[in-house]
Amino acid sequence: MKYSIGQFSDITNISSYTLRYYEKEQLLVVSRDSAGRRFYTPQDVDWILFIQKLKETGMSIKEIREYSLLRYQGDYTTQQRLEILEKHKVAVIKEKAKWENNLQNLNEKIKFYKDKLK
Repeated sequence: MKYSIGQFSDITNISSYTLRYYEKEQLLVVSRDSAGRRFYTPQDVDWILFIQKLKETGMSIKEIREYSLLRYQGDYTTQQRLEILEKHKVAVIKEKAKWENNLQNLNEKIKFYKDKLK
């Protein structure tokens, strides 16, 4: 199955503008038909949704590009991709701990004010 950029945008809930940007930044390699029109495949859906998850966890475009370029080179880059993800996981865990600490501080301040209002 092949999807036009509009269809792909609808399926992934990612704007056409963003899809073109991802292509420009080499996060996504897009196939083209004989007329030069972009088309996307079901495998591209999975990949673009994974890119979104990486972004949501704070991975930079530069890091995603590095990962993506390795992905498109094939299975012999599996070790390098694993290392990138493991390194990013450590950063996510640190960020999560920071947010948990901030949430605890907020909860303490909220409790302080609630107790004060009693």
